[in-house]
Amino acid sequence: MKIGIIGAGNIGGNLTRRLTALGHDVSVANSRGPQTLTELAKETGATPVEVTEAARGAEVVVVTIPLKAVPDLPSGILDGAAEGVAVIDTGNYYPQQRDGRIDAIEDEGITESRWTERRIGHPVVKAFNGTYAQDILDRPLPAGAPGRIALPVAGDDEAAKAKVRSLIDELGFDTVDAGGIDDSWRQQPDTPVYGLRGGVDEVTRALAAASPERPAAFRG
Repeated sequence: MKIGIIGAGNIGGNLTRRLTALGHDVSVANSRGPQTLTELAKETGATPVEVTEAARGAEVVVVTIPLKAVPDLPSGILDGAAEGVAVIDTGNYYPQQRDGRIDAIEDEGITESRWTERRIGHPVVKAFNGTYAQDILDRPLPAGAPGRIALPVAGDDEAAKAKVRSLIDELGFDTVDAGGIDDSWRQQPDTPVYGLRGGVDEVTRALAAASPERPAAFRG
């Protein structure tokens, strides 16, 4: 599968490592340009590209950048993507720690991923936002293995969500359907599932236990 990754930080870098190892054709981009990705490309075999080229021909695109950087993405970043492309949003809103106040999230009460998809002009599937980056390398297990970690996955496009869940299974993790993007507050920072290294049952219970009220530490 052709996969584009926008963002080469901890999550983006480790997804690049795992997905190339699984045989996928990965293009990776960051804000500083492909010349800064030479080492990652040499290590993994991924193709470093400009942000505007990351989605070209891709069946899956991963957007894994700070939330405050989403409005700076070039318009049309998904131009040239494959028909039916699934866009994974791994982002989190950290107003006090990194992003500053984002009025639409705070005042309208929309989820972080709804805000992101409005800015990129395409539906997203929220996944990996509460995953420890190192676990992507260290904790994959075969399907059915005891201790296999489950990840919550939210999205409105059922076909895209199914594609993402299948890819996560291939990476070595179970998934739990966390509902649509308007339900994705259940996996935002400081919810019970955020950072949880649990199986399907634990993740399901954690999602159900979440409160819709944004915690004070994550308000701008």
